[in-house]
Amino acid sequence: MKLTCISLKGVTGLISGFLVAGMLMTCNALRRGGDAVLPYDKAAFEKEINGKTTGLYVLKNKNGMLVSLSDYGARIVSLYAPDKNGKMEDVVLGCPSIEEYVLGNPGVGAVIGPVANRISGAWFEIEGIRYELPENKKGVCHHSGPDSFYRQVWEGREVPCDTGASVEMYLFTPDGRWGFPGNKEVTVRYTLTDDHALVIDYRAITDKSCYMNLTNHAYFNLGGPDCGHILDHLLEIHADSFTPFAGEDLVLSGEIRSVKGTDLDFTQPVRIGERIESEMEQMQLAGGYDHNYVLNKDGKDEHLTFCARVSDPVSGRVMECFTTEPGVQFYTANFLNGTMQGNGREFLTSRSGLCLETQHFPNSPHIPHFPCTLLEPEDTLKSRTIYRFSVTSD
Repeated sequence: MKLTCISLKGVTGLISGFLVAGMLMTCNALRRGGDAVLPYDKAAFEKEINGKTTGLYVLKNKNGMLVSLSDYGARIVSLYAPDKNGKMEDVVLGCPSIEEYVLGNPGVGAVIGPVANRISGAWFEIEGIRYELPENKKGVCHHSGPDSFYRQVWEGREVPCDTGASVEMYLFTPDGRWGFPGNKEVTVRYTLTDDHALVIDYRAITDKSCYMNLTNHAYFNLGGPDCGHILDHLLEIHADSFTPFAGEDLVLSGEIRSVKGTDLDFTQPVRIGERIESEMEQMQLAGGYDHNYVLNKDGKDEHLTFCARVSDPVSGRVMECFTTEPGVQFYTANFLNGTMQGNGREFLTSRSGLCLETQHFPNSPHIPHFPCTLLEPEDTLKSRTIYRFSVTSD
């Protein structure tokens, strides 16, 4: 598998081409309201885990937007974006200390790997060799098991970048860790640009053939900490098809099915809460939205293309997603159970956030006709996802 990562130069022009009337960024609004201020101290994110000391990194652009990152799981802790009046608020679900992440749901805001999502039977085969994986959810390996990338302390460092503030996270995992073959090196770079985009660049190499499928599991709520839920957000996904589940374990069957005429159709903007209680079997199996969408690509799979647009009518915030990946998992926090304390939110609960996890398709090691996720020693995995923020025009 080899995905080509494009330069940041020209990204502004590409992205702005997708903005439509009524959703244009109001630059003055984006500059009003002052800089964001974190509601916690950096010391709350300093802890020794498995002999490594964690820390917090903060990116800020010239307009006062702010992103904080923890090297525990290479995760996004907070992201402050302005509303239509310039008020800066945190629009991702996060926690006020490292302890909440250690004790709670490990995926919140984290990088997922080596293989994101579900692998049926908790095994795969490469060149006749069977590799057994951790089984951690209904007979499958989910997000590579309970102790994978999101439970690791990465090596973080600030890096020079002429397009914005940037932090790079690095992780080495030895051959056989969690059952995955190969000595693997993974680098994730976060860049916050002055044109209000969070750019995530993934890079991975291995010395043995291994399946790799990386994503970020950030939960977004554009209404800010007091919004409560994302049911009134409007969502558009640039996908005519999705990959249905085979059964209650939520493993994919291998079918690619049209969204037309179903409650999974977001080819035009739809209020998320409008159909979330659907009686459609696929929705009942997941308890809401937790589905992989097959993105409409431009014919060159490695190109950065439009993925999805989310908007909050009350705050006026808009988030657009662009990616080089072939799919995106839309998830409505169905399994957040209120046990984790959040930043400015009492607890993280079902429907309190939404995920747009850009990815290759789940269970692809068992489905040959899906886009290949096998990373060979002579290749380099390169992937890019961009979340760009704006506000609606008055």
